[in-house]
Amino acid sequence: MKKSQTISSKIKTIGLIFVILIASVIATTIYLNAKNEKDALIINIAGKQRMLTQKISKNVFYLYHNNKKSFTELDNASQEFIYNLNTLKNGNELIEINRSPTDEISNQIFKVEILWKNFYKNINKFEELLQSRDKNDKKTEDLLKNIVENVYETNNKLLNEVDKIVSLYTTYAENKTDLITYFQYLFALIIILLIIYSYFKLKNMEENAKKFLELTKKIKNAEIAEPIDMADFQAEDEIVEATTSINCFINKINAAMKYSDSASKKLEDLTNEFDEILEELKDSQDLSNQLFKSEDMVIESQENLLNFTHKLEDLKKELNSLSQNCKHN
Repeated sequence: MKKSQTISSKIKTIGLIFVILIASVIATTIYLNAKNEKDALIINIAGKQRMLTQKISKNVFYLYHNNKKSFTELDNASQEFIYNLNTLKNGNELIEINRSPTDEISNQIFKVEILWKNFYKNINKFEELLQSRDKNDKKTEDLLKNIVENVYETNNKLLNEVDKIVSLYTTYAENKTDLITYFQYLFALIIILLIIYSYFKLKNMEENAKKFLELTKKIKNAEIAEPIDMADFQAEDEIVEATTSINCFINKINAAMKYSDSASKKLEDLTNEFDEILEELKDSQDLSNQLFKSEDMVIESQENLLNFTHKLEDLKKELNSLSQNCKHN
C-alpha cells in the first residue's frame, strides 16, 4: 500500500500554495506600480534636462542681444541641471532614486557630464564678460560672440546626448515592466494549473470516500465476510485508517464465529452420543453393564460440557472486547 497524505494535509497544502501564489502576485503588482512611479520620475527628470539646456541657451541669447545683466534665471536653470545630473548619476535618497542602473546608462551620463562641463564653463565666461561688456570694445564683443556660438553648438550636442539618456531609461523601464509582466503571467498560469490539480485531487478524494461508503454498506448488509485487501488500497490516511478498523472488526467477528462453530459442533457430538446410549440401553440384555457404561459416558459428557462452558465464556469475552480493540486500532 502506497503512503498517502491525510485529507486535511492535502487541503492545507493546496491552500498554502494558493496563498503563496496570490501573495506573490499582489507583491509583484505592488512592486511594479512602485517601480513604474520611480521610473516615470527618472524619465521625467531626464526629459527635463532637455528643457533646461534649451532654457539656458535661450537665456544666453536673450542676455546677449538685450544687454541684460540679471543672471538669476540662467543660474537657476544651470544649478537645476547640475542637481538633476547628479541625481541621475549617483541617485537621490531624498526622492528615493537609485544611481544609474546599467553601465550603458552610466556611460551616457558620463558623456553628458563632459559636454556639460564645457557648456557650463562657457556660461560662466559669458556672465563674466557680459558684466564688463563695452560694445566699443571689439575684443570683448568678439569673445562674447564666440561664446554664444559655442553655446549654440554645444547645446545641440548636449540635447542629443540627453535624448539618448531619456531613450535608455525608457527602454530600461519597458524591459523591466515586460519582465515583471511575464512573471505575473507565469503566476497566473501556475494558479490555473493548481486549480486543475486541485479539482482532480478533490475528485479523487470524493471517489475514495464513495468507495469507502460502499464498503461500509456491504458490511452492513453482510456481503463481506473476509477482510478488505489493503495491498493495492490507495486512499487518504483517514480512509485507510477507517478501513483498517473495519478489517479489525471483521477479523474479530470471524474469530468469534469460529469459537461459536466449534462449540456448536461439540454440543452436537454430545447429543449424538446420548442418542446412541439410549438406543443401546433400549436393546441391551445386560442392563447393569449398560448402566456402568452410561455412567462413564455421563462423567465424560460432564467434562466435555465443562470444556464447552469455558469456550463459551471465552467467546463472550472475545465479543465484549471486540469494539474496544477496534477503537484502539
